[in-house]
Amino acid sequence: MIGASGPRSAHPGEPASGQAGPEWGRPGAYEVAAGIFRIPLPLPMDGLRAVNVYAVVSQRGLVLIDGGWAVAEAETQLRAALDLIGFGLEHISDFFVTHAHRDHYTLAAQLRRSWNTRISIGAGERASMDRLAVRTEYADPSSVPILIRAGAGRLADALREAETPFDRSVWSLPDAWLEDGEILRLDDRRTLTVVHTPGHTRGHVVFVDGEHGVVFAGDHVLPHITPSVGYEEVPPPSPLAGYLTSLALLRQLPDARLLPAHGPVAPSVHQRVDELLDHHARRLELTLRPLAHSALTGYEVARALRWTRRERAFGDLDPFNQALATLETVAHLEVLAERGRVTPHDDASGVRRYQA
Repeated sequence: MIGASGPRSAHPGEPASGQAGPEWGRPGAYEVAAGIFRIPLPLPMDGLRAVNVYAVVSQRGLVLIDGGWAVAEAETQLRAALDLIGFGLEHISDFFVTHAHRDHYTLAAQLRRSWNTRISIGAGERASMDRLAVRTEYADPSSVPILIRAGAGRLADALREAETPFDRSVWSLPDAWLEDGEILRLDDRRTLTVVHTPGHTRGHVVFVDGEHGVVFAGDHVLPHITPSVGYEEVPPPSPLAGYLTSLALLRQLPDARLLPAHGPVAPSVHQRVDELLDHHARRLELTLRPLAHSALTGYEVARALRWTRRERAFGDLDPFNQALATLETVAHLEVLAERGRVTPHDDASGVRRYQA
């Protein structure tokens, strides 16, 4: 199935790579490979500015990789972008979602009500999705106990406020659970291979189009930033350990162009994976340094570190991003504990400190 006027080129003045330099979040539809269009959609309350969904033209209609955030502006921009390439929302047959975060899942769930579009997500997200589908309006986010154990009770309160009230209506369960290694045949010209890449979330998957040399990487590999780990509804015991393992797994696959969920298209998955592995190796060493003279909580270690590419002080972050920074620090400390470089001790109140 194709659009009423057939697929056509969008924004003919855009670079062939589909990158728009610093303006990668500008609304539109950008052809990044044969039959694949990058569509940035807006994000409310988020410093990332936009999320890329990818429209893949197939003989049975449109397949979208990720769905966007369920806000009116995102739906409006998606309609306009699809119109640029000769399609409408009614032509979407499937959403293949990389992971269970609201900027990737919730607009897909909202559109399914009107268009009966199928949604598929990695089987590893089942625990989180089951909880999201029944979570009550004012239930605590599951990261709250981790923050409390890290000695960051104030940030736990900030996280509660950031997610209250919770809208369960956009978290209805998917139509299908995707298994690692599963082959998705879009038509006789294109298949996608599902690769389980835990870390950012426990059930995150990427979609590999080996024939056309691209990887739909979701938030697993991003060109300019390092994704958070462990911020999810049911976090695993050691999300960073899973992330490092799945980065190494992706490095073993043939190199391909990187189609990320945030940021411009990049030429090499391998190059960015190498950079991310180097970053976390350095970050583990930096996380260890504050423990040289005393045992500290995860929150205390996070306060001693610098954050973002701009090397910002912890105190310069807003409370929500301070919470994410603390969760990431805990993830690094747990890997250091697994490697025998620090020893965790819980006090009578349940707060955990780490001793080098």
